[in-house]
Amino acid sequence: MADFTRGLAQCGARVIGLGEHPVNSLSWTVKQSLADYLCVPSLVDTDSVLAAVRQKAAHTPIDRVECLWEPFMTLAAQLREMLDIGGMHTAQTELFRDKKKMKDALDAAGLRTPRNSTATGTDAIRAAAELIGLPLVIKPIAGAGSAHTHEVRDQAGLEAAIEDVGEHREVSVEEYIEGEEYTFDTVCANGRILYENIAWYRPKPIIGRNVEWISMQTVNLRNLDRPELMAGRELGRRVIETLGFRTGFTHMEWFSTPSGEAVFGEIGGRPPGGRSVDLMNFSNDFDIYKGWAQAVTRGEFNQVAHRRYNAAAIFKRARGQGHICAIHGLDSLRHRYGEHIVVEDLLPIGAPRRNWRQTLLSDGYLVVRHPDLARTLEIADAVGTDLQIDAR
Repeated sequence: MADFTRGLAQCGARVIGLGEHPVNSLSWTVKQSLADYLCVPSLVDTDSVLAAVRQKAAHTPIDRVECLWEPFMTLAAQLREMLDIGGMHTAQTELFRDKKKMKDALDAAGLRTPRNSTATGTDAIRAAAELIGLPLVIKPIAGAGSAHTHEVRDQAGLEAAIEDVGEHREVSVEEYIEGEEYTFDTVCANGRILYENIAWYRPKPIIGRNVEWISMQTVNLRNLDRPELMAGRELGRRVIETLGFRTGFTHMEWFSTPSGEAVFGEIGGRPPGGRSVDLMNFSNDFDIYKGWAQAVTRGEFNQVAHRRYNAAAIFKRARGQGHICAIHGLDSLRHRYGEHIVVEDLLPIGAPRRNWRQTLLSDGYLVVRHPDLARTLEIADAVGTDLQIDAR
C-alpha cells in the first residue's frame, strides 16, 4: 500500500492512515506520505473502529475513505456511511463482494455470467452441483484470489471440495467455463473509465493455484485492440456501468471461450494483487499509483499510457520443504535475456520457504518485458522452466 499512499500525498492529499500496527512499525516510505495515523486494536472489531474514526473526525475533517484490500471493503463502506461522505456505501459494496449478488445484477442486465447457485454445507452443495452439472467451480461467496476455489470434474473432486470449504462457509457453485482467463482492470473517476488494462493468466488460477510445480504467470498485454480481447473489453465496460461504479480502481476477471464468447467471472472494486499493478507501470513507463490518486482526488488521469511493452510476472515455487538452499538457472537467464528482466525478487538462501497455497508470490518472482508478445511469452516460459529454487 506504500505506493498508493505516496501517490495520494504527491497529489496534495492530507492522508490519515488507519491500521492496527504501531506507527513505528510502518515503513519510512509510508510514514513520509502520512499526515497522521490512527492506530486501532483490531480492524476486525468494527464497532471500535467506527468509534475511533468518529472521534477523529470530530476534530479532523475526513473527505474520502479509500480501501485497497478486499477483506476491509465493507468496513470502508461503513465508515463512509457513518461520516456521510461519497464513495461506495454498503449496498453497492456488496455488489462487488458477494458473488451471487453481482451475478444476479449482471444477469438482470442481460450480461453473460456462468450459471450459478449458492449453497452452505454438504447437502446443499451436492444439490447445487446436481442442478448446475459437471464440470463446475466451487468458491466462496466473498473473497479474493483463489483460496478455497475448486475445479470439480467428478464425484471425487466434489467431495474433496466439500471437505475443504466446510459446513459453514457460503459458496457459489458455478458452471465451469472452458477457455482462456483474462482481467479487465480500470481506473475510473465519476463513472468515466480513464484507463483500461488487460492481463492474461497463464494458466488459469484455478489450475495454477492447485498444482505445486506450476510457475504461474500474469502477462500484461500491450495491445488491447487484439480481436480476441474486444468482446471482453466491451463486457467489462458494461459491467462497470451496470454496477454503477464511480471512482477508483476496478479489477474484473473474464473468460474467452473457444468460440470467442466473453463470459464474466467476477469483479472487485479495488486494484488487483500479485504485483499486477506494478506490471501496468512496466508496460507503460508511467506511475499508475499517482494516476489512481489523481482520479480519486481530482477526477482526472494525467499519466500517458504509452503501452510500449508486454510485461509478465512469473511466480516461482521451491522444490522441497524447509529453507531455501539453492537457486539454479538465474545467471543463464540473465545472460540470455539481460535487459528484458526488470525485476528479480527471490527469497534469499537460508530463508524459510513460503506456504505456496497461501500466497501467489510463493518463493519469489521475476518480471520480464518485451514489445513483442511472442518474445515476452518465450522469456516468461524460460523463467518457468529454467529457473529452479531448492529447499530442504
